[in-house]
Amino acid sequence: METLLALLQTHGLWIVFVAVLLDQGGLPLPSYPVVAVAAAFAHGDTAALAQLLIVVTAAGLIADAFWYVAGRRYAARLLEWICRLSLSPDSCVSGARQSYARYGAPSLIAAKFVPGFAALATALAGQYRLGAFRFTFWDGLGCLLWGGSAIALGVVFADAVREALDTLLELGRWGALLFAVAAAAYIGRKILLRRRFLAQIRMARIDVDELSERLGRDDPPVVLDVRPRAVREAEGWIPGAIGVDDPGEVEVAPDREVVIYCACPNEASAAVLAKRLMSRGIVRVRPLKGGIAAWRARGLRVASAGVEFIERNE
Repeated sequence: METLLALLQTHGLWIVFVAVLLDQGGLPLPSYPVVAVAAAFAHGDTAALAQLLIVVTAAGLIADAFWYVAGRRYAARLLEWICRLSLSPDSCVSGARQSYARYGAPSLIAAKFVPGFAALATALAGQYRLGAFRFTFWDGLGCLLWGGSAIALGVVFADAVREALDTLLELGRWGALLFAVAAAAYIGRKILLRRRFLAQIRMARIDVDELSERLGRDDPPVVLDVRPRAVREAEGWIPGAIGVDDPGEVEVAPDREVVIYCACPNEASAAVLAKRLMSRGIVRVRPLKGGIAAWRARGLRVASAGVEFIERNE
């Protein structure tokens, strides 16, 4: 612990730069507390605080620019890869897509304050072809506000931060062990919850080739699209699919075959709705393996107008 604090005092700006770069790059390594602690050390030195804000903003912009360019080139495949770095990958893509599709470029600001979403939001900005100038403006503003809030907290609670660090120094190795145990408990809980969730949604899938063949029959399956409305409108959908805005409003005859798809790892959203329909007696229901991404990868047609929606009752 003493070594860590000594490094922070000696090479503070570089440590902050690397921490923010990795955090905003998508790794589950929280840099917000690092920035706050660095600000507490710099409390009372206006020039040092200004340098800290510049470093934090620059690191965030560099990390985000990388994902922005990568998003323009690799789009959906990149998003799923980024989410695999998350401790909650099954809700990662759908949440980020919904936020960006609904709010557009300003969502880059909010993404800074949601752990793990910064890389996703910037990759989406690239995928949706947001202009470089607008991206730099909104993302730079987000980095500035995010870094500024961390610095402000560090300055306001400088005395409390220093007292906490003094306590950890007194504990020595026990303090480091306490940190390690807390981090391990947090990560372990996330992993356990995810394994339980994956066990709950384990069921048979249908692949895109089988679905394409069945859609050409006289009695095609009912296809449900559970992605947010804004995402469907922006990215298109499987021809004939019914957009589901409210899962509770889905009405399907018990004897009909149903296929559900989404744009999330492990077909999580689709499987959740499939399980719900099965509990209502609709047993011929399967999620589409790979979702809309797999459909596109096979070169199959994607519609972009005239979708039918199941509306949410207000």
